[in-house]
Amino acid sequence: MTSLLHSASPFSLASRESLRTRTFLPNRSCSRIATPNGVRCNVGEPLKYANGKPSTPLLKTEEMAPNFLATETRLVNATTKNDTRLRIFSGTANPALSQEIACNMGLELGKIKIKRFADGEIYVQLQESVRGCDVYLVQPTCPPANENLMELLIMIDACRRASAKNITAVIPYFGYARADRKTQGRESIAAKLIANLITEAGANRVLACDLHSGQSMGYFDIPVDHVYGQPVILDYLASKTICSDDLVVVSPDVGGVARARAFAKKLSDAPLAIVDKRRHGHNVAEVMNLIGDVKGKVAVMVDDMIDTAGTITKGAALLHQEGAREVYACSTHAVFSPPAIERLSSGLFQEVIITNTIPVSEQNYFPQLTILSVANLLGETIWRVHDDCSGVVEPFSTLGID
Repeated sequence: MTSLLHSASPFSLASRESLRTRTFLPNRSCSRIATPNGVRCNVGEPLKYANGKPSTPLLKTEEMAPNFLATETRLVNATTKNDTRLRIFSGTANPALSQEIACNMGLELGKIKIKRFADGEIYVQLQESVRGCDVYLVQPTCPPANENLMELLIMIDACRRASAKNITAVIPYFGYARADRKTQGRESIAAKLIANLITEAGANRVLACDLHSGQSMGYFDIPVDHVYGQPVILDYLASKTICSDDLVVVSPDVGGVARARAFAKKLSDAPLAIVDKRRHGHNVAEVMNLIGDVKGKVAVMVDDMIDTAGTITKGAALLHQEGAREVYACSTHAVFSPPAIERLSSGLFQEVIITNTIPVSEQNYFPQLTILSVANLLGETIWRVHDDCSGVVEPFSTLGID
């Protein structure tokens, strides 16, 4: 039985546990020495909700392990002069991910006060000085999108008025990304509007994960670091006992062919199939036919997000009709708008694999759900941005950090 991952991939030797259970710290020009006052954070248990049940990470310091992305292990001293210039603050959209990012970096989350007045207005106050600091604000604009977006803008403004040196908006999920072009007359391009708002609020840089389309980076007049959740999912799939000869990667629509092709190349250059979909309205999809052969194979459907799950479930039903043995659904962003849970748990999928860019409430767990963490990926990227490094040198090129 051959390995799923292509031999050229740097993730072929990485186990599933190495990605989600270890603390990964990047190579830096100046070494750090751990002190007794340093933050004690090391994930000893994966942040993975297997079979609908979450497991809480255990924090330890003695089990620091090498980063699967880096060639060396580095210790962190959060009390040195350079490190005190880095601050991470969390909004209210996904505090669990923010905390895990900070722990993996060996830092503490900055103190911030966020509350809502009786009329719904948002109040933000930083509880510590950020003067001259590099500030990273972790806030996905997931549902409720407008509330979380406004909160991010006010957080950026608060940091700007507190004389932060650089402000980076870390947006694991960028809402309104699907409104990136005009498909009919007299429509707005909301993605460009949101980019303008973030820029005008005072952000100096944006760190985003798996944007719906690449052109969204061009809407910002500030630098954008775009990383992909693909390595996280690939590493998990490598742990599955699936013969590469039985594997086929499926794009749920024509627009996702490039994403699926890149994914298939990492899975031992697996064959590709495409579901031809005709959309008659927003959040309404109709499957027409299948391009490619899936008979007797294990189909892995790849998409950037699952919203109402109409596209991916109709595609899965078509794959079963065409003779697919098993169907896996892989997606970075789990929006899970109703009736997504009912559709995904209907028995069409062997497993639904997502990441924690968007928090999933406990009431939305179902047996086939598996949640992987992107905290290590985002933490590594934050360090490299803070150090003015790029990701073009192996093994970091697979991160997609330019």
